[in-house]
Amino acid sequence: MGQTFKSVIMLSQCYRYCVFRLGHKKAVSPMDIQPAANRRQFLSATGSAFAALLASGCSTGSSITGQSVAGAAKFAGYGDLVPDPKGMLDLPPGFSYRVISKLGDQMTDGLTVPDRADGMGCFDLGNGKLALVRNHELMPDKDPGGMIPEGYDRIDGKMVMPGGTTTIVLDAATLEVEQEYRSLAGTVRNCAGGVTPWGSWLTCEEAVFGATDRNEKDHGWVFEVPADAGKLVNPEPLKALGRFNHEAACVDPVTGIVYLTEDRGDSLLYRFIPKTPGKLAEGGQLQALALVNGITDSRNHDGVTVNVGDMHEVRWIDMDNVEAPEDDLRVRGAAQGGLIIARGEGIHMGEGELYFASTSGGAAKLGQIFKLVPGRGKRADGLELFFESTAPEQFNYGDNLTVQDNGHLIVCEDQYTDTVTNHLRGITPEGEAYPLALLRVQTEPAGACFSPDGKVLFVNSYSPTATLAITGPWFT
Repeated sequence: MGQTFKSVIMLSQCYRYCVFRLGHKKAVSPMDIQPAANRRQFLSATGSAFAALLASGCSTGSSITGQSVAGAAKFAGYGDLVPDPKGMLDLPPGFSYRVISKLGDQMTDGLTVPDRADGMGCFDLGNGKLALVRNHELMPDKDPGGMIPEGYDRIDGKMVMPGGTTTIVLDAATLEVEQEYRSLAGTVRNCAGGVTPWGSWLTCEEAVFGATDRNEKDHGWVFEVPADAGKLVNPEPLKALGRFNHEAACVDPVTGIVYLTEDRGDSLLYRFIPKTPGKLAEGGQLQALALVNGITDSRNHDGVTVNVGDMHEVRWIDMDNVEAPEDDLRVRGAAQGGLIIARGEGIHMGEGELYFASTSGGAAKLGQIFKLVPGRGKRADGLELFFESTAPEQFNYGDNLTVQDNGHLIVCEDQYTDTVTNHLRGITPEGEAYPLALLRVQTEPAGACFSPDGKVLFVNSYSPTATLAITGPWFT
């Protein structure tokens, strides 16, 4: 590894630390930008944050949580989980939750809350309002929550695909629901997605199939939903982002590049370079991640090929025919040296780096988390295996994830056993896992995301749908 490449990794860690030291828990975040904000102001704010970093004279001699390495005790979690008398969610002492939406609730558009709530993003709408845009991972045999008037895939005027998104508008101070409505319809198996810096939610179809006598449209796309839509949006697939088993997405706020995961056992990690940052519908170039050193399999299933903590220089493979009628993007990418990942799932942008989950990766097949440090055109990107679980009690099948202000990851477990004990797991910047919550319902927690001020963690109970708001003495 060249000295220049090492330096960027140190700078990334230094950057996160100095953000804390300067009193800015987040220099710039997609959550901080109102949907109507001017994107140039957003990029200008990001540049100012880096200028402040350089002016601070930051060095890498301190921990990225803002504590001195010498004599600083490692964070070990919030304490033992307290059984919930309501049988919903066990939390540490001092934490509590409230249910803000659940399956079958009447929404303000006359429809009812559908089931299978999955990925979710939180947005600041301004004027003391928040919006949660929430996916529903529904297949054609599921109830969409009523007769939806319009959507993406219809036959003879009838909606044939029940998936899509709902949006909840909240009072930021009281968390009272002020509006709840269907914001996207006619799609299928909307799994995860990601927030954008320009105030929209990218919702991803985790299903690839073509038109049949039962449906008119191909599926396997990403759709964009403005957080402040106020009604059903016109569903236009972003086909340049590729057609595959989409899972989640995140956007680098500095470059506008979109990073995309794929939920298959032999998946790849993709990035989309837009022609115009912030305007994904105008097209761009889709690429797949590969490693310069020639390693092509990150799963560690048949022997260790990547070690925890090692940083690998990245190259990117241009993909063609990205609408992939044969559903073969990953096969073609792997043939060109693309890095195979075991079920890429949740992905989220931190401070100058992004994290993504490999649900069944690792020697124990219990899950991995990778960290990607974008070079942003100035140096090579770097990929690190940040965490790999070795025991079910430590971490078991991580799925959706988010990054807290303090650099901790919050990961939703999604086990595949007859009886599940799915947790929300925290992982410190040093790679130490701890239990944050236990979902007592026999389903998965999903869609974890923080409010813009970092005081509320929103999360879904997948099925039956329930959206929870968790508050407590968060470590900062």
